[in-house]
Amino acid sequence: MNSAAQSLLEYPDPRAALLAFAALAAASALVWWPRYGLYWRWRSAGHGAERVLLEDGLKHLYTCEAAGHSSTTESLAGILGVSRGRAVEIANRLEETALASHDGDGLSLTSAGRSYALRIVRTHRLWERYLADRTGVTPGDWHAAAEEAEHALSEAEVEGLAIRMGHPLYDPHGDPIPTAAGELPPARGVALPTLTTGDSACVVHIEDEPEELFRVLHGEGLRVGSRLRLEANEADGVRLLVEGRAIHLTPAAARNLTVERTPAAEHDPDVERLDALRPGESAEVIRLSATVQGPSRRRLLDLGVVPGTVIRADLSSASGDPMAYRIRGALIALRRVQAHEILVRRTGAEVAA
Repeated sequence: MNSAAQSLLEYPDPRAALLAFAALAAASALVWWPRYGLYWRWRSAGHGAERVLLEDGLKHLYTCEAAGHSSTTESLAGILGVSRGRAVEIANRLEETALASHDGDGLSLTSAGRSYALRIVRTHRLWERYLADRTGVTPGDWHAAAEEAEHALSEAEVEGLAIRMGHPLYDPHGDPIPTAAGELPPARGVALPTLTTGDSACVVHIEDEPEELFRVLHGEGLRVGSRLRLEANEADGVRLLVEGRAIHLTPAAARNLTVERTPAAEHDPDVERLDALRPGESAEVIRLSATVQGPSRRRLLDLGVVPGTVIRADLSSASGDPMAYRIRGALIALRRVQAHEILVRRTGAEVAA
């Protein structure tokens, strides 16, 4: 072997060595780069997941406390969907950070833990209020979206949201929203089954868990603000007249409704839906159904569909849907599903074109 070949074997091509070093450096940066590397992302995700579990644990303790129940390691494991051993670790961590303590009956919140839990609850309920009033997100998706937002929004973002929303007192299910100082608006109403036959009432709270029962109530058109009258309270459930519709609820579903009694004079025995009008018939708006929320409600209000407005069914399309209605001198096309959400009382009056 000549000296030139020997030199190539002992001293590799500098360009190849440089490329190898660059590749090694890039791989190292991909893994270890502060804040953005794979290791740091994995570590942050782990810490984030741990924080979510701790915050969900605090919320569970608060819920138990508000209901007058004791929280145990088993109940914590069940609500968080973790093993009993993992629940013990979470409970210990809450104690180490002075957010919870053990008493004779189980875990209880400390003053600091209660304040922290109320901040989480405040964020959750404010976000649900925002989704209901300002977006088209369906009611069945409010809870899941708020579960994510309660761990993601900063305190500054939450307070900014509260200001933009006008500091609402209750979420769309009727649950009180804690103030920034941790104070709760007063609870309202009584359980629906405590009414007597013939009582009129307004829905002030709908329990959103379990989700299956909430979907049943939502499917029946029940919302916070819905007006109803108890027609019968029997062993197999209750029969109600809700804004002109007769419905039946099982005992379990009825227990998930909280209502406030209203004077019998406020009941609307002759209430109808706008879509019941035929061309040439007129009716006065009583109110919008409580099922109309968010952008849909704002649009109808902007069109002048407010209590006292007289509306005339004017022209029907070939298929019967949509229908053209005369509203405050303007001809407005509404689909049947929209007109069905407008509660009216027939007047027999003619509205000038």
